[in-house]
Amino acid sequence: MSRYVITGGKPLKGEVSIRGAKNASYKQIIASLLSDKTTQLTNVPQISDVKITTSIAKSLGAEIIYCGEHCIEICTPKITNSTVPRGTGEKSRTSFMFAAPLLARTGTAIVPIPGGDKLGARPLDRLFDCFAQMNITTEETENSLIFKTTGIKPTNYCFPKPSHTVTEVVIMTAALANGETILDNAALEPEIDDLIEMLNDMGAKIQRDLNDPKRIIIQGVPWLNGTKHQVICDRNEAVTFACAALATKGSISILRIDPKIIKSFLDTIEKMGAKVETGRDEVTVSWVKPLKAIDIETEPEPGFMTDWQALFTIVLSQAIGCSSIIERVYPSRFQHINNLKIMGAKVNFFNPEVSDPASYYQFNIESDKPEYFHGVKIYGPAKLQPAKFIINDLRAGASTTLAALTADGESIIDGVEFIERGYERLADRLCSLGANIEYIKT
Repeated sequence: MSRYVITGGKPLKGEVSIRGAKNASYKQIIASLLSDKTTQLTNVPQISDVKITTSIAKSLGAEIIYCGEHCIEICTPKITNSTVPRGTGEKSRTSFMFAAPLLARTGTAIVPIPGGDKLGARPLDRLFDCFAQMNITTEETENSLIFKTTGIKPTNYCFPKPSHTVTEVVIMTAALANGETILDNAALEPEIDDLIEMLNDMGAKIQRDLNDPKRIIIQGVPWLNGTKHQVICDRNEAVTFACAALATKGSISILRIDPKIIKSFLDTIEKMGAKVETGRDEVTVSWVKPLKAIDIETEPEPGFMTDWQALFTIVLSQAIGCSSIIERVYPSRFQHINNLKIMGAKVNFFNPEVSDPASYYQFNIESDKPEYFHGVKIYGPAKLQPAKFIINDLRAGASTTLAALTADGESIIDGVEFIERGYERLADRLCSLGANIEYIKT
């Protein structure tokens, strides 16, 4: 179990460059298996989620060459195995996404039940429903999902609620179907558009409706070529460094990020009193005066992203007044709050009064449980105290790291391999901004 030993209480200042997006890079590796030609991906982050995905791809027949620190070439002349291995497949939610290239090229896909962060049940019913319309059967065993098809058929499908990852799986699956597939109420995330750009460069015919961006039209093609593609930069990473600047009362210039893809976050912190300066591919976030409390709700794109709320709670703990966060995307995503309470933050859980929970929340209501809370009130500013933690979730790990940087004194965080799932060399990059972190790797 790897460890951070953090001595906090110092403002972070300087410049940092953003790496390729975790939530785009591993999916584009999977998409490359739709073709038997070579695809080159650049700006690929060195994170464990990418390593797990490349390991699975190799087990299915992919040949992968590392062309540099952040560049890989993938060629899969033949799919040699239609079963995603249990060991690696269970470690990440990527496993079921391999169904797209496996079905397109072999007609069968056997994948482990998805793993990944401890966020509660990941609703795959939307995928199963759409697959059924595409002539793809689904069998669920105790440990695996078995998908089969005698030929992928195009369809018209309307998502009951937007789903980022399922939208991407269906796009990949429909790219090689014989005919036109139309997806309505599809997700709007920029990582999806980056995948569409890559697939179109490979020869796919995919576009969003200009009058309704939530409608995606896929005209199936008989085959795909290889391509060269640069992975979009990671907006979650950009928000992490922005929150680090504000929580520690510092100033960080965040390079190689399009400010437009984090607009809802930047608008929020400006309302609180943060100073935000944007350029074409950079943004500087600075603490210049005490921040005001604010109320937010997580939503699908273009709203405030669910991945940001754990990080943002640290900023709210340093704002003046009572702030609130309502989590509308996942039924249970406040695991990090207990760590914040241990460090001395004053927080109270609550459940918002909602007349129609089924339409208000983006998760499946049947995934909800009486013990889950969907809202938290955070009272600030709080003088955080150092503490010792064991983490088991990516965003909770990152938020606890920010809290430790905010607290005066020495904190210890064990289990930081979870942080490495989504951040490349986070400790080193924070240290370059003035943080005091000893990284003990085991």
